[in-house]
Amino acid sequence: MKALILAAGLGTRLLPYTDHTPKPLFPVDGIPLLDRLIFQLKAAECSAVAVNTHHLHEKIEAHIASSSYGIPVFTRHEPEILGTGGAIRNLSDFWDEDPFLVVNADILTDINFKEVFEFHCRNNAPGTLVLVDSPPLNSVAVDAKGSISHFLSPSELSGTVSKTYTFTGIQVLEPRILSLFPEKVPSSSIDVYRRLISEKSPPRFFIDKTCKWQDLGTPERYHTAVRKEMASSAFQSAFGRPPEDPIRWTLLAGDGSDRIWHRLQSGGHSLVAAEHGLNPEPGSSEVDSFVSLGRHLMRRNLPVPRLHRYDLFSGWVFMEDFGDTHLQSAVRNRNSSEAIGVCYREVIDILIRFSTAGIDGFDPAWTCQSAAYDRALILERECAYFVDAFLKGYLGLNVSPGDFLSDFERLAEGALSGAFTGLMHRDFQSRNILIHNDHPRIIDFQGARRGPIQYDVASLLIDPYVGLSESLQEELYAYTVSSLSKSHRFNPNEFRRCYDFCRITRNLQMLGAFGYLSRVKGKRQFEQYIPDAVNTLKRNLAKLDLPEVSKLMELVNRL
Repeated sequence: MKALILAAGLGTRLLPYTDHTPKPLFPVDGIPLLDRLIFQLKAAECSAVAVNTHHLHEKIEAHIASSSYGIPVFTRHEPEILGTGGAIRNLSDFWDEDPFLVVNADILTDINFKEVFEFHCRNNAPGTLVLVDSPPLNSVAVDAKGSISHFLSPSELSGTVSKTYTFTGIQVLEPRILSLFPEKVPSSSIDVYRRLISEKSPPRFFIDKTCKWQDLGTPERYHTAVRKEMASSAFQSAFGRPPEDPIRWTLLAGDGSDRIWHRLQSGGHSLVAAEHGLNPEPGSSEVDSFVSLGRHLMRRNLPVPRLHRYDLFSGWVFMEDFGDTHLQSAVRNRNSSEAIGVCYREVIDILIRFSTAGIDGFDPAWTCQSAAYDRALILERECAYFVDAFLKGYLGLNVSPGDFLSDFERLAEGALSGAFTGLMHRDFQSRNILIHNDHPRIIDFQGARRGPIQYDVASLLIDPYVGLSESLQEELYAYTVSSLSKSHRFNPNEFRRCYDFCRITRNLQMLGAFGYLSRVKGKRQFEQYIPDAVNTLKRNLAKLDLPEVSKLMELVNRL
């Protein structure tokens, strides 16, 4: 048995993702669709496979050339798309005297190709089409004799009383019908089947009600297929066996990110899945950073969720479930400053490890925005963000970042001077710290980069979600300095000065985020934290007592 995989389509329904990646190379659970089909054909004792190509043919050809399948696989490029019938006829020199198999490249199936082939060989039919019951795609009518009776147009579907099915794109054909396909011109195999039906020599159909089959020709169908396939394999990876019961999906409340979070439960086990969206050019997106940094932090034995399954192209990541108790909610249940301090000191111990152990082996190429916390980042993503998203966008003030350029330049200089440089989380606040089995765990680390630990300390201590008292902030700051000084040398005065500036730059970033999320994203729950964040900014700017930022101080004091 030989086979043809139809892979020449433009993939227009999958735009813009097919601009850079041909549809047959879309992965499902990390394996390209094309590879899945080739290995299935090999398992069915197929002797050779041809793949027709057109759109982005160089990528398909390079992929096949660099892969090892254990059977001969070659490509045939079509400068002009020939359609199903034209592609079959274009391979006349490849076929032999035996029936051959033709398969669409954009399907996910576990059907037994050998069983289909053997079924065809037992019947004296010109062809056999594999059908499934998949409304609303059903458009193929059959008769009681096991033959195809009609291929219905959309207008005919509503009036038919016949049972209809969906053609899977899998078919076995007899060489004798090759002459019915036009040579060197585009044509459809369905037109040939209609002719055979009219000549009373219809193709037969094969139905396996237990097989899996999904058409992946649209982003929605592809997304659904990957979600289902990866969820099952994630349970296998995490717990050593596939899910015992159907997986229950629960949508989790999101925060500031555009990602969608889910909890998956089955048989007493649970996982969390993050849905980042399709990522057609892996290499510099949020999901790339999340996976690369997550794997690195796991290797450094830091308390982050274990990644059990991920696919950078589809944007799915399946990970360990740390539960729903954030540090923010955990401290609300502690009714004394002393109890809160005990909890925060353990968090600070982890923060120090994150910075000092996390920087060891860190690769700046893993970052998705900037490799380091530097002057450009401070001016653009914190200072200008504060002006554009909060002052202008949220408050409607007629100001621009240039109005405060000298103030912002001084803030950037101060936030980098005296920095204790390590791996900076950049959003180290109570909602990104989960309490699991009574111990803190770190999440949302995809924005990590090289930078001052003082910034993360500031993020933690001025966090408006919790609202630590100033006295407790100072107590925890002192604990940080004391703990860090046990293993590292630094100038305490310079360290403090950097921290004081980082409190300001972090505060600006927070207000920018709150303004953007409230006004642009419609997440009004963030508005409740704006007053505290503004008051914190006023207090810490006053403590800085720096004439070079007087213009900013004057404006903030009027808010």
